[in-house]
Amino acid sequence: QVQLVESGGGLVQAGGSLRLSCAASGRTFSSYTMGWFRQAPGKEREFVAAISGSGGSTYYSASVKGRFTISRDNAKNTVYLQMNSLKPEDTAVYYCAADRATLRVVHATPGAYAYWGQGTQVTVSS
Repeated sequence: QVQLVESGGGLVQAGGSLRLSCAASGRTFSSYTMGWFRQAPGKEREFVAAISGSGGSTYYSASVKGRFTISRDNAKNTVYLQMNSLKPEDTAVYYCAADRATLRVVHATPGAYAYWGQGTQVTVSS
């Protein structure tokens, strides 16, 4: 069982930056693929970024590639999402997710991730 707690959301102006963090419980954090997803009001949950257990492989959605960076610190059981050049359309609740399957298996599919955090709100004003 893995428990995930996100933090770092807030209100920011367009063009600004935020860094989200997701702290995980447990002693096998490096065994988990970690992902970030987001859900805006009235929309389906969408993939943002994912990172392999070692941190050596990453994958991004086209809408955030080049602006967002996912990273992890396995010593701290934490995964990060650095968000730069934020746009109003990035406004959403951001969720952290984890699964023991490899990045190649879970990829960008929400249903493939077994564990989820409670979410943190990100609001980008124009």
